[in-house]
Amino acid sequence: MNFETCALRETSYPCSIFEDRHPSTVAMTILVVVEMFNALNNLSENQSLLVITPRSNLWLVGSIILTMVLHILILYVHPLAVLFSVTPLSLGEWTAVLYLSFPVIIIDEILKFLSRNTGLRFRFRLRKMDQLPKDRRDR
Repeated sequence: MNFETCALRETSYPCSIFEDRHPSTVAMTILVVVEMFNALNNLSENQSLLVITPRSNLWLVGSIILTMVLHILILYVHPLAVLFSVTPLSLGEWTAVLYLSFPVIIIDEILKFLSRNTGLRFRFRLRKMDQLPKDRRDR
């Protein structure tokens, strides 16, 4: 058995549920859009997107546009869609993708607001063993 075959004995679901590429295409597109929104959020660690506009980093804006153009090409150019096992999305599916992806901006704006107004910092603390030795940090 290889990854392209369906083993009926391992699941009670019929193999036909894996033939529709829309769910996996929507999931992948949500991940791509969430990552692009997250990149946009990282223009500033504490300042809102309303204060620091995307025009402050045109390289980032260009890379986001390029990424989305490439993703759209993969979805809508038939040979690429076949190669990546995806299917074109409808307008309704794109709307769902945006609705499910946009909360990452809202959540990050809330965290930035709390960081600015309460002094809270949302960072991971490194354990002592995770840090580089002092002689290697100075290089």
